[in-house]
Amino acid sequence: MNPLCAVEVTITGRVQGVYFRHETQLAARDRRLSGHVRNMPDGSVQALFQGEAEKIQDMLAWCRKGATLSEVKDVNTRTVSVDPALTHFEIRY
Repeated sequence: MNPLCAVEVTITGRVQGVYFRHETQLAARDRRLSGHVRNMPDGSVQALFQGEAEKIQDMLAWCRKGATLSEVKDVNTRTVSVDPALTHFEIRY
């Protein structure tokens, strides 16, 4: 098994809404990643992806494209510590 890594992501553009978060959740679950996604007060979306590095890179490529009807302007990433308590991917409010 590959070692786990974790990345915090901030996505800007026309990205807020239930649909964007839901598609992000589905995409992360398809890649067997754990973490969360949530809307931020400034209009961005923040996500935490944890799993195998290759799957996270694939998820970041998905984020740059964005969900249906979204317009991604920028995707900023920051490596963070792995949280062994994260076991699934959820939408946070």
